[in-house]
Amino acid sequence: MRYENIKSGILTFLVLVSILLTWNLWTYQPNYDTMEKSNTVAEVTLSEKQEVQKIVRPDQVFFHVKGQHYGTNNTEEIEKVLKQLSSWAFFDVKKYTNEVKNIKELIHGSGNAEIIFPGEVPIELYRSVLNIEGKKIPSFTFNRIIVNVENSEKENGIVYFVSTEHQQVYISHISSAHLSEFNRNIYKNAAQFPRHFAYEASEWRTIFLPETETEMTTYKYLPVNLDSEEFKEALFSDPSFVQKSFVPSGEEYTNDSSKMTLNFESNVLRYVNPTVDENFVNSSYDLVKRSIDFVNEHGGWTDPYRYVDKNELNHSVTFRLYSIEGYPVFNGNGIAEISEVWGRDEINQYIRPNISLELPLTTEMKKVTRPSGHDALEFLQNKKNFKPGLLEEMILGYRMERDSDENKLILLEPAWFYRYDKTWGQITMEDLGGLQHGLE
Repeated sequence: MRYENIKSGILTFLVLVSILLTWNLWTYQPNYDTMEKSNTVAEVTLSEKQEVQKIVRPDQVFFHVKGQHYGTNNTEEIEKVLKQLSSWAFFDVKKYTNEVKNIKELIHGSGNAEIIFPGEVPIELYRSVLNIEGKKIPSFTFNRIIVNVENSEKENGIVYFVSTEHQQVYISHISSAHLSEFNRNIYKNAAQFPRHFAYEASEWRTIFLPETETEMTTYKYLPVNLDSEEFKEALFSDPSFVQKSFVPSGEEYTNDSSKMTLNFESNVLRYVNPTVDENFVNSSYDLVKRSIDFVNEHGGWTDPYRYVDKNELNHSVTFRLYSIEGYPVFNGNGIAEISEVWGRDEINQYIRPNISLELPLTTEMKKVTRPSGHDALEFLQNKKNFKPGLLEEMILGYRMERDSDENKLILLEPAWFYRYDKTWGQITMEDLGGLQHGLE
């Protein structure tokens, strides 16, 4: 009898435990919110994202006034011009090439403000900067915006979009009120800028150079190394499968299809994905827009870079570093540029610096003067086999290199630069004695 009571008690206990477990199972609710928060991966961003108007922007403005030419590349002054343009409404945009007898005269004629971009800009891309009316406008690229303050068509002002590379002209109109405001606030103050002279390099190309010497500043920077791991997270689709190895000059990151190399001596990062489809068929707009978006995705604008070139044949886009004042920066090893080559849907090559420049060392800054455009031009003209028609551009800028006295520092040294037969070269102070240094 006692045995039966014990047996019944155990059975009752087991039934109660079973009921309790079943109840807990039915009423269990996992804490999904906590799990989701713990598994969130932060977006990789090295620096701030940039809007199109910060990356695609002019680097020179010339004012042609009754046979005289005044110009500036000052960032603040160009910003004033852009601010005016971005407040206008452009309308009635159409092709005008066949109506122009001489494109060079159209660009440099008296009464014109010539706003120069370093590379060909797709108009579809620049619609995010300028207010261009009309849902559908012609598709074209330009590297000049010409604002004419003297001639007008009826009650409206005229603005031309010109491609000197393709010798194409498109015309648009703005209100007479906007034109008058530009004339009053910008064009009539042209004489405050350095005077330039015109050099006729060819039938269709005029180069404007400063009449006198130019005062510039020499800079020294202490560079900051960018985080290799952040680039790995940003560039590889699945960073967990990436293998890291050390090589004599730096680091390598690889997976089954891609490789990222960081050279700590040259400070160049190179990412290559050779498996992508190279049959790129998109438009010039898609090429440039995609290139800007790609860098924005990981906040890669670690210094003031600007769009300077695209090549639709090899599907490449180049962005160049610019100085605080607005001068282009050059370096033969590639640490003053961001370069992209695209396949159909993915990046094929991405080459850029793995350093950024912090604030300049103020104690190391010094003022220097660089020769006039006459002196720099004379040097080129005296070169053996020099052909004026192959001279495409000539500008003041900075050469970026390691400081010889203190290897940890980056030196920005002012100099003359020229693009001759599609290749950039430099004229140093020593060159005026006869020695040339190229950037190849």
